[in-house]
Amino acid sequence: MMFPAGIPLSKRIFDLTVTSASLVIFWPILLLIALAVRLAHGSPVLFTQIRPGYLSKPFKIYKLRTMTDRRDAQGNLLPDAERITRLGRFLRATSLDELPELFNVLRGEMSLVGPRPLLMQYLTRYTPEQARRHAVLPGITGWAQVNGRNALTWEDKFRLDVWYVENWSFWLDLRILGTTLVKVIKREGISQPGHVTAEEFMGSEAQEVE
Repeated sequence: MMFPAGIPLSKRIFDLTVTSASLVIFWPILLLIALAVRLAHGSPVLFTQIRPGYLSKPFKIYKLRTMTDRRDAQGNLLPDAERITRLGRFLRATSLDELPELFNVLRGEMSLVGPRPLLMQYLTRYTPEQARRHAVLPGITGWAQVNGRNALTWEDKFRLDVWYVENWSFWLDLRILGTTLVKVIKREGISQPGHVTAEEFMGSEAQEVE
């Protein structure tokens, strides 16, 4: 298990305690969901992808697959909206597809709370201010997730991420975790209109002008 320099010890201890207890309690549910994913989507059960973590260091994120590998006649993957299954929509709506990220938390690559880890190609598209979101560990949930999630614009998400970096506290993390449970139950902000989750971030308006 890693302990990145600069990450508050209290935050790391809390992450380890809650994550370990959650895995002990919910591992039968995780196994059942994994079996359902295997039957609905085939193998592999896990979706893995390299994402930027603390100080933009790459790591491999683990999620449950929510899409099939359906392809067109030329062998190209079909659009996300055509590959996501009924089970996949349910997993995303309830955030159950995020459960394997608990192992990323145990490994010290993520925290329970922090800015969501996005795509590697976004790193060159951030403004210097937006890039500050990588000054803390990425999280399973975060300040942007409880304040609109994918219903927000990218600029609003990043503004909320940076606010979290500047105002982090143990009590703020507890508040975010509690609010996350409410948001999951209400299934709010799951996707942007016309997208399975959110449109690709192509850079801020300020960058485009430059």
